[in-house]
Amino acid sequence: MHMAIGCLVNAVWDLACRRAGKPLWKYLADLSPQELVELVDFRYLTDALTPDEAVELLRGKSSGRAEREALLRTEGHPAYTTTPGWLGYSDEKLARLARAAVDAGFGQIKLKVGDNLDDDKRRMALAREVVGPDIGVATDANQRWDVAEAITWMNELRDFRPAWIEEPTSPDDILGHAAIRRGVAPIPVATGEHVQNRVVFKQLLQAEALDVVQIDACRVGGVNENLAILLLAAKFGVPVCPHAGGVGLSELVQHLAMFDYVAVSGTHDSRPLEWADHLHEHFQVPARVSGGRYVAPDSPGIGAQMHPDSVARFSFPDGPEWRAQ
Repeated sequence: MHMAIGCLVNAVWDLACRRAGKPLWKYLADLSPQELVELVDFRYLTDALTPDEAVELLRGKSSGRAEREALLRTEGHPAYTTTPGWLGYSDEKLARLARAAVDAGFGQIKLKVGDNLDDDKRRMALAREVVGPDIGVATDANQRWDVAEAITWMNELRDFRPAWIEEPTSPDDILGHAAIRRGVAPIPVATGEHVQNRVVFKQLLQAEALDVVQIDACRVGGVNENLAILLLAAKFGVPVCPHAGGVGLSELVQHLAMFDYVAVSGTHDSRPLEWADHLHEHFQVPARVSGGRYVAPDSPGIGAQMHPDSVARFSFPDGPEWRAQ
């Protein structure tokens, strides 16, 4: 239900931004603290964050907005890449893609883990050898483990200095994430791409169950609910590194990350945005990365509009790409 609501809410935001002639990140950044807070449904949140607290939080970042916007336009937003780390890649391909990522300016890469511990040790060692000591190597288990298994597995990978462990267990298991966080510290725990609503994010933060909040542009109820999550993360002092590992997610979620920098957190520190280098050609305004950083989009809208030919080709079940299966 939340994903369906998010689809409609995001579409309305796209229309609003087009009418205003602004990209979403700029539209949001131009709103006053009071206007932004009025967009958020605070039901079930006030034990963690009240509207008055949110207004004060945003007012505290009002100074410097213009300077941060100018820096965003000239320097972009830091990114990390998932490209080298998919399971099933040969060691040669992993090394080649990791080296290319560093050469392209990325400060962090990410490897999928959880299939075989010995393989993960070999792959992490290879990645660390290729990228050197100063590039982050994050890990992602895609909800693979039970709690005890996650703790044991990640402690075996500790020597490779993972930048974080992402989705170590079920996204619904708040207390499990808290136990894993305690059990693998100081390896940070990241999660959120499959968290279903702002209330679960609130509880993850209250339970000190994560070190990195990973919002998704389409998983929760659209822009408004993601605003609530950004404010909650700021209240608890937890960095937001959005998820973008799906079709069109880079196009959409870049706006939320850039708005967070300009108006909410006011910093890029520990906040790289995921970059998945595939299928951008289907979008009318594809996301762009240069020198390992997202380029701030200027086109009005939220970034979701696809080419009509792509929609026609891949529409289910009557598109020709499906009929050909």
